[in-house]
Amino acid sequence: MAEIESKKQLIKENIRAYNDFPKPGIVFRDVFSILQNPELFSILRELLTFSAKSFEVKPDVIVGLDSRGFLFATLVALDLQVPFVPIRKKGKLPGPTKAASYTLEYGTDALEISTDAIGKGQNALIIDDLLGTGGTLQTACNLVKEVGGNISGCLLVIELKELNGKSKINYPVQSLVQY
Repeated sequence: MAEIESKKQLIKENIRAYNDFPKPGIVFRDVFSILQNPELFSILRELLTFSAKSFEVKPDVIVGLDSRGFLFATLVALDLQVPFVPIRKKGKLPGPTKAASYTLEYGTDALEISTDAIGKGQNALIIDDLLGTGGTLQTACNLVKEVGGNISGCLLVIELKELNGKSKINYPVQSLVQY
């Protein structure tokens, strides 16, 4: 377990922070700094897959959130040999979809899922890069439930603890690093 914690610390130390982006007072945590280093990216993949396997309810599908969540969810889906399901911004998926709106600090947005992407009763693990206020993740959980899936849990690379987004999620949540 000490090895896992030291790898998480290595990831945390190498996520770049940009002050006042995208607006004054915001500290932007840039996960792309990890993806630019193949050794760190490999460690991140290992940590995500390890964490995905640790949830009590094993996932039948891995759900990735538009767009950075796709980068991590697809890798975990391959490692676990289960299907990948995207949740995208509204208007980006073909075929029948289910959409839901959510509130942002500066307005509203909407996400959608293909109605046939998750079978009734299938267990879904939702993966994204960052948990802030929790609105996006909460909406994703609701969409998975609306199409008949169950939530195994939610897995994030980064959690911004001061924003308390975890309190909005009624499912198991794990984050690799916290700020």
